[in-house]
Amino acid sequence: MNSATQTVDAGEIAKFEAMAAEWWDPHGKFKPLHMLNPTRLDYITSQIAAEFGRDLKTDMPFDGLRILDIGCGGGLLSEPMARLGADVVGADAAERNIPVAQLHAEQSGLQIDYRFTTAETLAEAGEEFDVVLNMEVVEHVADPQGFLTACQTLLKPGGLMICSTLNRTPKSFAMAIVGAEYVMRWLPKGTHDWQKFITPDELFTLIRGAGLTPVDRKGFVFTPITWAWRLSDRDLSVNYVTASTKAD
Repeated sequence: MNSATQTVDAGEIAKFEAMAAEWWDPHGKFKPLHMLNPTRLDYITSQIAAEFGRDLKTDMPFDGLRILDIGCGGGLLSEPMARLGADVVGADAAERNIPVAQLHAEQSGLQIDYRFTTAETLAEAGEEFDVVLNMEVVEHVADPQGFLTACQTLLKPGGLMICSTLNRTPKSFAMAIVGAEYVMRWLPKGTHDWQKFITPDELFTLIRGAGLTPVDRKGFVFTPITWAWRLSDRDLSVNYVTASTKAD
């Protein structure tokens, strides 16, 4: 992996390498992501379908689209994209995640190009994609602006980036750190650094600075009564997701 001009944070990578074997355990350390995944997928698929004029009711609606899942982990998003017909590259800077993702894809009968690499290295190699999925990554990198600029470089003209992260609010500290790491013990202590959380306005500024145009943002809201996640137009106080496009 090319180490030049990388935005990876070695300490952050070490956290996820230590948890790599648990990616596909819905009751393990990645339980919060398994719980959130259906809502993430609803947003991602609807945005891609709208941007590229695809009918989600058809077989293989994303056929012909090349999608990058940057920070792919064990493949929780890469696999659904492949099932929908996309040509998927899953990239992660944590080397131990890749064989976990490869094995699960093989067991699932899916062809996914998993790589131990970074956005910067892919951009330097001239790779291009219709869609970049950038989910829960930007709060873990050393240089968010540099990272988002690399993601913009990876998009074809007219391409779409979906980016989700955590808002920096008292509520996010209570839920994402105190609740998830200390009370529920869903995640190891120290998984998140609240100081690295990014407000929606800050993220939109970074996205524009990278040369993309923000077109949408929604909140991911956890409802204790139903013990499930939902999308919200108004509540972006903890987890939220954005869509942005690259000019033709």
